[in-house]
Amino acid sequence: MLDKDLAELYDVKPTRLREQVKRNIVRFPANFMFQLTDEEVKNMVSQSAIPSRRHLGGTLPYAFTEHGVLMLANVLRSERAIQVSIRIIEIFVKMREMLSSHKDVLLKLEQLERKVTGHDDDIQLIFKYLKQLLAPPQEPRPKIGFRSR
Repeated sequence: MLDKDLAELYDVKPTRLREQVKRNIVRFPANFMFQLTDEEVKNMVSQSAIPSRRHLGGTLPYAFTEHGVLMLANVLRSERAIQVSIRIIEIFVKMREMLSSHKDVLLKLEQLERKVTGHDDDIQLIFKYLKQLLAPPQEPRPKIGFRSR
């Protein structure tokens, strides 16, 4: 999530949020938070993810992972920040549950695909024999009936 969106959720100004992050930068390793590059911001604007650079507050925004969101609540230390972080963590847990349930379905599909793939050769052989039965080879056969001499 971007710092601007989190500031809105935590009911603080984005500059205050970034200020607290900078003061406590050791609490935000690379897997908790990173700052977007100029190129990434340009891509967001060009793809209409955001209306303009001005929408971001004139600075390169920070992006936070779920762990960074939780750490942000500890840094901000407001009642609102605690409530929001609890709700966000609950949402992330639900998302993980959904992904893991879909993972089970994907695993079963892969197992089924392996079974079907193993039978492909057998099915092809059956079709080959069926075609032979339906269209037997045309060999010249002796004529049946009376022959005149």
